[in-house]
Amino acid sequence: MMSIELITALAAFAFVMSITPGPNNLMLMASGANFGVLRTIPHMLGVGIGFTLMIVLVGAGIIQIFDRFPTSYTILKIASVGYLTYLAWKLATAAPTATTSNAQTENTKPLSFIQAALFQWVNPKAWAMALTAVSVYTVPTAPVLSLLLVAMIFGMINLPSVSAWTLAGSQLRRFLSDPVKLRIFNISCALLLLATLYPILFSTGNAG
Repeated sequence: MMSIELITALAAFAFVMSITPGPNNLMLMASGANFGVLRTIPHMLGVGIGFTLMIVLVGAGIIQIFDRFPTSYTILKIASVGYLTYLAWKLATAAPTATTSNAQTENTKPLSFIQAALFQWVNPKAWAMALTAVSVYTVPTAPVLSLLLVAMIFGMINLPSVSAWTLAGSQLRRFLSDPVKLRIFNISCALLLLATLYPILFSTGNAG
């Protein structure tokens, strides 16, 4: 199956890619700062479980769609840009929960489990991670077992890594108790989220 060396390399790759800044981590940090850890748990689980499932489905053959229908990659890029821009706008304009009415607070909530899981499919970093993991670390002589092992290792490493960003955000809550500071923080995170679009907008390659 997979050698110890390959598993070690995969674990290192999974950790580096999971812990470094990206759309998921920036959104989780902002959610931790705005809503706290407990309310962000569904978002965290949606990211971890949703991405693990994405690896399995990509490895099972979804990537072949890009090879057969190149236009689908362009559609994915447009959807990614549109949705990330929408999320950045929502984040930048989010009313600080400490100063909103009950009605406003109900309308300002973290992503749900389903929303976070579905977001992986328009997340450019998630696609890069899934495609690399499947193409580099699966073993041709045992494709199914190695794919499941890749997904399992990524799932075990990804969820704690992205959750650390939520905890970091929650630790900023005291500093961000001032609505003005929280607004500046949200706008900064929104701008960083928009910056993650750079690889999409200026990439000339394809998903394969």
